[in-house]
Amino acid sequence: MTSTLTPPAGTAAPRKGWISDWRPDDEGFWQSTGRKTARRNLVWSVLAEHLGFSVWTMFSIITPYLAASGYEFSVSQLFWLTAVPNLVGAFLRIPYTAAVALFGGRNWTIISAALLVVPTALLAYCVMTPGTPYWLFVVAGVTAGFGGGNFASSMANISYFYPERHRGSALGVNAAGGNIGVAAVQFFGPLVIGAAVLGSSQGTTDTGQAFYLHNVPLLWLVLAVFAAIMAWRAMDNLAVARTPLREQVPALARSHTWIMSVLYIGTFGSFIGYSFAFPLVIKLAFPEFNALWIAALGPLVGSLARPIGGWFADRLAGAPITSGAFALMAVGAMGAIWGINSASFPLFFASFMLLFVMSGVANGSTYRSIPAIFQAEAAAAAGGKAGEADVLQAKKITAAALGWISAIGAFGGFLINQGFRIANETTGSVVPAMWAFVGAYAFFLVLNWWCYQRTVLVAKAPSLAYAKV
Repeated sequence: MTSTLTPPAGTAAPRKGWISDWRPDDEGFWQSTGRKTARRNLVWSVLAEHLGFSVWTMFSIITPYLAASGYEFSVSQLFWLTAVPNLVGAFLRIPYTAAVALFGGRNWTIISAALLVVPTALLAYCVMTPGTPYWLFVVAGVTAGFGGGNFASSMANISYFYPERHRGSALGVNAAGGNIGVAAVQFFGPLVIGAAVLGSSQGTTDTGQAFYLHNVPLLWLVLAVFAAIMAWRAMDNLAVARTPLREQVPALARSHTWIMSVLYIGTFGSFIGYSFAFPLVIKLAFPEFNALWIAALGPLVGSLARPIGGWFADRLAGAPITSGAFALMAVGAMGAIWGINSASFPLFFASFMLLFVMSGVANGSTYRSIPAIFQAEAAAAAGGKAGEADVLQAKKITAAALGWISAIGAFGGFLINQGFRIANETTGSVVPAMWAFVGAYAFFLVLNWWCYQRTVLVAKAPSLAYAKV
């Protein structure tokens, strides 16, 4: 039986830019209308989210140049500059998720893309104005957190556009396209910084090359304006996605919302935390290494691995993929420790690539598990087969849960940055932090197995292993 998603009774007639009849699980509707519309919205959602990630992590490529620009900030202060956007972005993911239901996916994409003008303009001012105080850089970092919220609203919005059988792949593509924004700013940022296009240079590198830090925020400012315009022209709002806030609250009462939030701290928290910190960690562990653009390869491979994780999870279930990823992330962290202790950059770098790849795979697999978990709960509550109303309610809970889970998971990135900062302050090395991460991955693996793979003691402690989530 196909599910028909229509707006609740009493809903006002949709305004221009709104779609009131949306039935992605109806095969005829999907083939004739739904697929094309969903794909168009996915493309422009990815662009806005991509730029959001770039702005969110922009400080990761700016901070290594600040010392050469004449700013005498300590290593601890530099880690705070990369951590503040992470922290603010994590908090903003909660209201950004609710904003889709309140304003509509298209409308909020326009607003969220336009908001990226604020941090880019402010950061450009900071680096172009000699003697800018540290607190103003922190303010710029706070506003850079706007970019971190985009992910939650984009994922919540796109989850409504696709049928169940395609949702894992679609969310994987949406997330990967956004995540690649980190790699984009870290790869193209150093290239753009070296171009004498506008204004005066802020200093020179160790090799004597002049750099122009303001080029980076100014370029992404222009791109943010373009994304806002295209969202206005090409995207749609779905009436079915206008879930009142009171209907989103039940997601917080579900234990699996919190369990998946903890697991997402280990998956996405690792990806975004390492993305923020990697250039600075390279500089600290291997100060003789100057090609910081290579740090972009980590977020790139992690982003590309995300849809692969979703693809495998669609076919094999998400939980076993997630467990395998956590095991290999522990191996990667230990390899990075070995690389630092043996002064082997190739080993260190390869180990971090493994960390990024596996965090990406686990991001995709966990996001596939989330809707499957709530669908399984709905089916169990309905005696084995969920009806149309049950399916719709499960979709609403899934959309709300995605926002909460992505918000809480993003705090993992802040914890990773703080772990590196504290370890470096107290021991002069990031190695103790890496050992802590190894222990964390072991904990996440056990938690995932206990809740979603365990087939023993289920009479005393229920498990969703039977549902192959």
